[in-house]
Amino acid sequence: MQQEIFSEAKNKMSKAIEHYKQEVSFIRTGRASTHILNPVKVDYYGTPTPLNNVANITIPEAQLISIQPFDPSSIELIEKAITESDIGLTPSNDGNIIRLNIPTLTEERRKELVKQVHKIIEDGKIAVRNIRRDANDQLKKLEKSHDLSEDNLKRELDNIQEITNKNISRLDEVQSNKEKEILI
Repeated sequence: MQQEIFSEAKNKMSKAIEHYKQEVSFIRTGRASTHILNPVKVDYYGTPTPLNNVANITIPEAQLISIQPFDPSSIELIEKAITESDIGLTPSNDGNIIRLNIPTLTEERRKELVKQVHKIIEDGKIAVRNIRRDANDQLKKLEKSHDLSEDNLKRELDNIQEITNKNISRLDEVQSNKEKEILI
């Protein structure tokens, strides 16, 4: 039973880490990246469709994203979806291709983005700690019902703490990498 609790906690923590890594990847760094457009959904024939399913997205320059629709008649829909999304970029349409210019970041904006990264990573740490707390509570219940000895409880709590520490350090690594990316 305690092995199930441990593997469930480990699995949940891994999923939380992946979620927060993805959240951080959406933050603009002043360089063009296709990840910026991941949250954009195009209303394509009445169905919200990810942008990369209706267009070819390329990065011809460091400050430019080029979007070429598979269906030329959908160019206005794509432009509208980008404008309505909260990515903060204004599309320019030449009839065939949509271009998104990525403005260079000011020092003030870079600091705001770093704060945003810190907040996201802190939320991730809180999520990991909540998973640890839940696993520890389950283990303590097992000990109270005499399904787990006191020594085994201590060992299992240490194991849970160990994976918690590893996952928090993974989040710290994600944070420092993103900070370097933003501040460069």
